[in-house]
Amino acid sequence: MRIAHRARQFWHALFAKPKPEELALARAALPGSLLILFDQLQPSEQAHSLKIYRQLVEQGETQPDLLVAALLHDVGKSRYRLHIWDRVLIVLARAIFPHQVQIWGRGNPAGWQRAFVIAEQHPTWGAQMAAQAGASPLTVSIIRRHQDPSLVDKAHPLFEDQLLNQLKILDEDN
Repeated sequence: MRIAHRARQFWHALFAKPKPEELALARAALPGSLLILFDQLQPSEQAHSLKIYRQLVEQGETQPDLLVAALLHDVGKSRYRLHIWDRVLIVLARAIFPHQVQIWGRGNPAGWQRAFVIAEQHPTWGAQMAAQAGASPLTVSIIRRHQDPSLVDKAHPLFEDQLLNQLKILDEDN
């Protein structure tokens, strides 16, 4: 089951490109400075973000900070491009050496650790980029935390945590 899911993700990453009508959704949802960030994403990352955005909207979600975060949660990856073989390496390493990937993800994105640094640090970079472009503090926080593995208090989640969980669930599934 998990292998089939990863195979679909791989295929999607190879060939995904948003259609003009999908890009129109982002243009309608994002003000100019944030749209510039979205436009910096690779086409497959744009398609991924738009898919999550559409799923949230189909679920009846209207919270603007969450919807903007859905479109921009991976924008930190635009700072340093990931190639398809980088993505494969990250997925395999996370499956085999999850703790080690976090260690390899510290430092500068250079040499053999480059892909791991990008994978681990893109949420922080994306949050910084979104903040500089004028995103709300809540949007910035959701972007920063979207890959945080720590669990939130599910019995008494804060509003931000509820939004974050919605994004995390869809991001992991897509």
